[in-house]
Amino acid sequence: MTEGMEANLEQVTAVTADYGEEQIQVLEGLEAVRKRPGMYIGSTDARGLHHLVYEIVDNSVDEALAGYCKQINVTVNHDGSVTVMDDGRGFPVGLHPKMGRPAVEVCLTILHAGGKFGGGGYKVSGGLHGVGASVVNALSRHFTVTVYQNGQIYQQEYERGKYLYDLKVIGTTERTGTTIQFWPDVHSEENPEGIFETGEFEYETLRNRLREMAFLNKGVRIIFRDEREEKPKENDFCFEGGLKEFVKFLNQHKQVLFPEPIYTEGIKDGILVEMAMQYNDSYAENVYSFANNIATPDGGTHLAGFNTAVTRAINDYGRRYKILKDNEPNLKGEDVRESMTAIISIKMEDPQFESQTKSKLGSGQVRGVVDSLVSEELSTYLEENPTVAKAIVSRCVDAQRAREAARKARETVRRKTVLESGSMPGKLADCSERDPSKCEIFMVEGDSAGGSAKEGRDRHFQAILPLRGKILNVEKVRLDRALDNAEIRAMITAFGCGFGDQFDESKLRYHRIVCMTDADVDGAHIRILLLTFFYRFMRPLVEKGYVYAAMPPLYKVTKGKTERYVYDDDELQRLLDEIGRDPKPEIQRYKGLGEMSSEQLWTTTMNPETRSMMQITPKDAMEADRIFTLLMGDDVEPRKQFIQENSDLVKDLDV
Repeated sequence: MTEGMEANLEQVTAVTADYGEEQIQVLEGLEAVRKRPGMYIGSTDARGLHHLVYEIVDNSVDEALAGYCKQINVTVNHDGSVTVMDDGRGFPVGLHPKMGRPAVEVCLTILHAGGKFGGGGYKVSGGLHGVGASVVNALSRHFTVTVYQNGQIYQQEYERGKYLYDLKVIGTTERTGTTIQFWPDVHSEENPEGIFETGEFEYETLRNRLREMAFLNKGVRIIFRDEREEKPKENDFCFEGGLKEFVKFLNQHKQVLFPEPIYTEGIKDGILVEMAMQYNDSYAENVYSFANNIATPDGGTHLAGFNTAVTRAINDYGRRYKILKDNEPNLKGEDVRESMTAIISIKMEDPQFESQTKSKLGSGQVRGVVDSLVSEELSTYLEENPTVAKAIVSRCVDAQRAREAARKARETVRRKTVLESGSMPGKLADCSERDPSKCEIFMVEGDSAGGSAKEGRDRHFQAILPLRGKILNVEKVRLDRALDNAEIRAMITAFGCGFGDQFDESKLRYHRIVCMTDADVDGAHIRILLLTFFYRFMRPLVEKGYVYAAMPPLYKVTKGKTERYVYDDDELQRLLDEIGRDPKPEIQRYKGLGEMSSEQLWTTTMNPETRSMMQITPKDAMEADRIFTLLMGDDVEPRKQFIQENSDLVKDLDV
């Protein structure tokens, strides 16, 4: 990066030196937050609960972006609270000129009061909704802020957004920074006015997001500690390589086309652009975009600029060096992105988003800036690395040819569908209901279980599609190969919504797609094969929550005239303790669904009134991709290690 670019970068990310009371602007009050929390954090379930942590951490990251914070400590405590500590400048503690109260109190008790709202405090800031600590305070039953500043330690406590006492000095210090500890306001019988449905923070959810934040802000150290277990878990995240290390992490279980990711960082028109990309041996496209550290899963102008630049640069190189023949068409965007893992991150002042949840960036000027910087850097890289460049273009040409083969295979599937009797697979036992929101289809392992399911189902709204054997592992093949598999074609035809880039949610015939497999190792394998297919080629099914896993019982316990079904070994032991072991109850271990009568299968697994089903949703697309690659890819050693590390989760294994 040139000296001029560094100077401009300082201009983008710097905070005015006078970050004090006068930079804190007040826009409106806080009262509505507790009445309509969903407007501010999205929901009051586990997702909203975790956003509380992200909002506080975002404040510390803003200090890091401004150059004043090097380390952030996040701790989940034994008592259910979370502590976030940083070594930034600390909240301003002087009196606010308009409010006549300490600025830290104004920030924490009045919505949209802070250094992000035109007061000159921050040039770049994140935060999902831009409401930050004040909303966390409002939604916490207790909240404590401690500020280290001016050689003194200041502290103030709050309950549900209202301060308990005036800001006071509690000691002296040589450090600077802010520490916030909060207890979410969780609804319960003892606390009927509580907000959240759960107060249980998920270790992996927090770990993944905090690791992501460290990747996106190179050099910032985030230490995450979970003290709820006897042996606390601790993660120390600090990535000097930033996005380069992020891409390497995402590709860690894949064979890569070249060892070091292509990387660029630059600034233009006040917009900082950072990009890293690398090709691997998979057939999936994994391109993720961020704006001011906020994930933009629906893309936007930064992603559009990236896609245009990469497609043009690779086409230009392929034409110039005759890797693309004169009689061959240009590569399309989907061709150049197959097998690609990439991160595009922009940071700018006042980004414009197209929705309240900030899932899509709309700032128009960003597209041209990203296009220009990425195109220039990638073109230079290809010229300077001809061996890698040829490998990239050749792989993209292979993708183009496979896409054409898939198009022909798709047409073949479509023609077969039209010609087949009733346009549905012959083995499909369909339902009579035509409202997709009321319909469900069970993907059943084997003809025996399929027969029981057909007899036991409610024909009005439940369809049955028996599957013969194990479907193809699509993690290792392209779409054209997948379409050769009869079971995959049957599912595509039955669902009616198409697949790949032709997926049309409006044509989906069932809004509950249920994987119903045996409760053994083979059943689990078949289920993961199905989920891999859905995630790779029909991903919206998973993302929109249409996919479920049936939960058949493991045991039937009979004592006298009483029959009870139990679903795991822990539940079995609790039941035996409840009903007594003298005289000894009769315990039947189900080896497969085919052992159940149609009545038993209906009662335990299919009846909406009594069944248990697990909805399959990818909480984190990156983590889902990593797990599918680990479990279903070619690299054996990481899979072996994963099984060894998680073997304690399996209590009763049939081999």
